[in-house]
Amino acid sequence: MGVAVSERAPVAPERHAKGVATLSQLAGFDTIIDARSPAEYAEDHLPGAISCPALSDDERARVGTLYKQVSAFEAKKIGAALVARNIARHIEERFLDRPKDWRPLIYCWRGGKRSGAFTHVLREIGWDAHRLEGGYKVWRKHIVAELAELPARFSFRVISGATGSAKSRVLEALAAEGAQILHLEEFAAHKGSVLGNLPDETQPSQKAFETRLHTALSSLDPNKPVHVEAESRRIGALQVPDRLIAALRAAPCLRIDATMTSRVEFLLRDYAYFLEDPRWLAEKLGHLRGLQSNETLAHWLELVEAGQFRSLVGELLARHYDPLYQRSQTRNYRDYGEAPVFATDDLSPAGISRLARRILAS
Repeated sequence: MGVAVSERAPVAPERHAKGVATLSQLAGFDTIIDARSPAEYAEDHLPGAISCPALSDDERARVGTLYKQVSAFEAKKIGAALVARNIARHIEERFLDRPKDWRPLIYCWRGGKRSGAFTHVLREIGWDAHRLEGGYKVWRKHIVAELAELPARFSFRVISGATGSAKSRVLEALAAEGAQILHLEEFAAHKGSVLGNLPDETQPSQKAFETRLHTALSSLDPNKPVHVEAESRRIGALQVPDRLIAALRAAPCLRIDATMTSRVEFLLRDYAYFLEDPRWLAEKLGHLRGLQSNETLAHWLELVEAGQFRSLVGELLARHYDPLYQRSQTRNYRDYGEAPVFATDDLSPAGISRLARRILAS
């Protein structure tokens, strides 16, 4: 199982206790097992890891309370019983079909008791199980260090353009043509505006977002350009790492100049879920309070109520998003004013594909 660990990871042979592995050895295992609680796993985990908690969220809280309020000895007794029961259940439910040469890697928060107990039992069965030295904590430290250095290795090509210019779809069309892309909004599960929340997906944690970024960056070829959408520092509730946003703002831009009509039509298609749930749209417009007058917001809510979505989108672009985007891009991207312009009046799927080919040919 491959997990992205860049060239910075140590590769020289190291002497370790039997059944202990380091980050540099991740690729040598068949399965990566996260022995932390479900909540810890949900916040972030090693790419490809499966969740087999040694303690559930409630059990972990119970043992922690015993440790603080009674004694470490009482906590360890209860914890050992719970961990043994859970490990047995995981073996019965998930691992009985594994062959003798199966090599699992197990980790917990610090590579201590939970992963140690799990590894011991699997090794006693006869599998070549290892625990990750340092656990998730060392993985997280690795991600932070890598994201401070990886962005400088790449030549980014920033795609800018007013809201509704189909920048994300152009990125996807570029990828379909074989170009390298970094799809920040996909990793963030957010379209990058007040109305950017997706209807059926919540945003990941900041840690999980950064793990996704690291995995993507580690898979790219530094010798080829990487296309990326012009983003602000924040995408919804998440923040683009400092070194990455700095690299993007220093990179050359290109600008999509789409007609207002094509942008409105594109947004009506791309945000069709708002049309299916006008109440959700009205709720999201409430976030513009303080940025727009009460009279303007009342008018826009009337358009929602009347189902006049084409008029609403046109006004949102002209009166809110376009002025905001122009100020933001001029301030944050040094080459924005001199960026080559790709004009279009067609943001249909076919038009977006043609636009992507024009960009690649430039």
